[in-house]
Formats: sequence, C-alpha cells, structure tokens
Amino acid sequence: MRFSRWSRARWGRAALAGLYVVVLAAAVPRAGGHGKDRSWTSEQAQRFWGPTRTADDAGDGADADSRSPAQRITGSARHFGGVPSVGVLFYTGDDMRSHHCTASVVHSPKGNLLVTAGHCSIGDDAAFVPDYQQGADRQPYGVWTVDRVFTDPRRTDTGEGSDLDFAFATVRPDAKGRQIEQVTGANRLVRTPAYVNRVTVIGYPSADDDPADEAIRCTAMTSRLENHNQLKMRCDGFFSGTSGSPWLTHFNEKTRTGDLIGVLGGLNGGGPDGDNSAQLSYSPMNDDEIFKLYLDAINNREPKR
Repeated sequence: MRFSRWSRARWGRAALAGLYVVVLAAAVPRAGGHGKDRSWTSEQAQRFWGPTRTADDAGDGADADSRSPAQRITGSARHFGGVPSVGVLFYTGDDMRSHHCTASVVHSPKGNLLVTAGHCSIGDDAAFVPDYQQGADRQPYGVWTVDRVFTDPRRTDTGEGSDLDFAFATVRPDAKGRQIEQVTGANRLVRTPAYVNRVTVIGYPSADDDPADEAIRCTAMTSRLENHNQLKMRCDGFFSGTSGSPWLTHFNEKTRTGDLIGVLGGLNGGGPDGDNSAQLSYSPMNDDEIFKLYLDAINNREPKR
C-alpha cells in the first residue's frame, strides 16, 4: 500500500502504541463509526499532553497569524501561523511525538465534528490539536479527544472506492463543557460546485518530511482527476501528514474560515506514487455520499451502505 500523506513513522511504533492504548481505553476497530470507552475525556487528553503544553483556557483570546498575505497561486505551499479550525491528529500511544494526519472542524448542529481523510484510520487513541504550534509551552486551542469515527465501509485505496476517502469524527467537550466549534469556529461543508475551483488548502506535513513542523497553505486551481470523481491540484509541499487537509473556497482572511469542498485524499491516499508525489494532490468530490456520511455522524449512527 502507498504510505501517501500520513507518517511512515506511525507504522514503526504501532506495536508500542497498541500496548499503551489498552491502558487508556477499550480497543475498537479503526473504521465505521464504532464507539469507545467513555472514560477517555478531553481533560485527560490535556493531562496526557502535559501540564505546560496545553492552553489553560483552551483558546480564550487566542489569535493566529492575522498578517496572512492575499491569496496567490504560486505552485508551492508556504509556512504560516495556522488557523484555529485546522489542526493535527496525534495517536496518544505515540506519546504525541508525531502527528500523522490533518483534520478540520466543520459546522454541525452539536458543534463537535471534524472531517479528515478516510484512510487516516482514526482510532480510539486519537487526539486533535487545532492550530498546532510546534514547541509551544501551551497549545492555543487545547487538546481534544476523538470520541467516535464515521467512515464509508465501501472506501478503498484504489478504484471507485477511493472516491469515498473521507471521514468524520466527533470530539468530546473540554473541561469547561464547551464543544470545539465554540472555541475554534468551523468551516462550512458544501457540495463541490465543479471540477475547476480556486481553493486554499491548509495542512500539516510531518516533521520527518518538513522539519519546520508548521502549518502550510497553498492557493491553487483544481481540475478533474481522470477516470475518478475526484479533484486534483498542483502545489508543492504536501508531504506525508497532510492527508485530510481541507480544500476551501471563499476563504475569508478575517474569519479564517471558508467553504469546505473537499479533503486531501482519494486515489492512493491522496496523490500519485513516486518522488514527485508531494507536488500533486487529490480530493474526493463532495457529493451525495459525503452528505449521507455527515448525517450518520451528526445522528451518531453506524454507517451502513
């Protein structure tokens, strides 16, 4: 299988991670909307991160880089300060030393919903860190425990099933009882209007491939991935770790949110094989299938197709 856009280091630590998970929570399958032990809370996730590495108020008054320049089509991603609604997924079994995928907050009735790529295989030992800042004493918007995951059971890495490479996850409230959308804001899940779009894509490459370990963004034009119900874009810098990155239209530099028309994923885990894989990225189209899964997620029910 292609390791695509999520960290290769994850595989090397899988056995140790599994041992740690047994202590934290009851193990569940990685896919399909299974629940997990109710004792794993966002407050515990913050304590796991460490007393000096989490924001005490989970984002009260926090501010990301407000000096982002106007969007330009450059063909290459650039580092920037990040946005509150986009962050990284950690496996607590890895002692939160490396993040393996990107996720973002999308608006939902309860305000507790993330979207990412289906092949990221979020498990019961996952935590989400919005606007992740490498080396910071405090993470500006806290650490949030993933509660339940929803993926389409027909998803595959290749073929027609790769058109279904998206997933939703609910996260638990913070220690103050707030839902994540209250703290970070959210992007709006909308249908992909066409194959040609101007998008802003935000993600977090793994430190193994990008030692800066910072958020990146790129504004690019999309086109159709031949023989698939997917978009593609050309922009250098989307290494492993960027799977699940939101593809946003109408991105507002003041609110730092936009309309989410896709996530980095799809064929082969979101891009072609080979040395140039970081220059070309894919995303499934937001059509009826992602909205069916969205309804499963907001109604907390097992996806059945």
